[in-house]
Amino acid sequence: MKINRLGLLLLSLITGCDKPQPSAPLPRPALVMVVGNQATAHAMSLVGEVRPRYESGQGFRINGKIIARKAEVGDRVKKGQIIVKLDPSDTNLNVASAQANVTAAEASLNLAAAELTRYQKLFAKHFISASALDIKKAELKTAKARLDQEKANAEVAGNQTEYTNLIADRDGILTQIRAEPGQVVEAGEVIAQIADTKLLEVLVAVPESKMAEVSLNIPVNIKLWASPEKIYAGKVREIAPSADSSTRAFNVRVTLQDADDAVKLSMTARVRFNSAATSTENNFLIPNSAVTELNGKPSVWVIDADNKAQPREVVAGGFTENGVSVISGLQAGEKIATVGVHTLVKNQAVKPVIEATP
Repeated sequence: MKINRLGLLLLSLITGCDKPQPSAPLPRPALVMVVGNQATAHAMSLVGEVRPRYESGQGFRINGKIIARKAEVGDRVKKGQIIVKLDPSDTNLNVASAQANVTAAEASLNLAAAELTRYQKLFAKHFISASALDIKKAELKTAKARLDQEKANAEVAGNQTEYTNLIADRDGILTQIRAEPGQVVEAGEVIAQIADTKLLEVLVAVPESKMAEVSLNIPVNIKLWASPEKIYAGKVREIAPSADSSTRAFNVRVTLQDADDAVKLSMTARVRFNSAATSTENNFLIPNSAVTELNGKPSVWVIDADNKAQPREVVAGGFTENGVSVISGLQAGEKIATVGVHTLVKNQAVKPVIEATP
């Protein structure tokens, strides 16, 4: 019995020696970014609306009653095209009256000229005084001035007739029209709105806390919500000198430099300000989640060539909604962890997963 027990003990010892050792833990997946390659991905991005660079409200220069409407909202109009017509009855009467006044003034001028000629002959024979001759000269000048006046009135009356047509002053799209036959309108009342689609812009409202990141002529990237796969180039053209009283934001107009037929008025667009907090030679913008505190100092976890996590102290600049500006401690091309940095340990093996650019 003792021999059997001893044999079983030896067998159990031998079996224990052959037991497999526990395997090393698998590398942990870690979301990382490449320093310098995605700095612009965290630049300021705002939503705006596509607007025309030039948009004009047009109205009649005289009062009148609308008798015809020649265009509809959304129509493309050409410069010189008639949009709305007024009743020309009254203006035609004014033209006829003005022409009659011109004819009467011409007759008066001819009579004054004949009278002056007759008086000059009488004066040469000493039948009249010099003052009588001067009176006829003055009458001739008065007749000439009256004729000029009536001709000018006739031209004004003719213009009034032309003003019964509301004519497009530019090529563009009719974005608004408030005119129906029978409607009586006043001079200067806006009847139609024409947008010039040759030059398009995106209007964005920039919060006052972000105005330091915006300046004239800086480049931007623009994406339409309707076609997010395409990126359009833009440039800041105009910055409002004062904030909107209700939103406390500054209106900024960004010119679309390569707009195509896919860009329509009032479309929603996202504007990314490339110059906002982007990296320079030694400064990099990284997500707030990538920065942790080790030994009381800001640090990041760098993923080395062997895909192991290494802590590194950095000098951080300002913390913003867009990320943290790292002044020193990183180099372009290095990979850093961006999520779950509080759970990493030194020399921990990781499986890098490159963060996709938003």
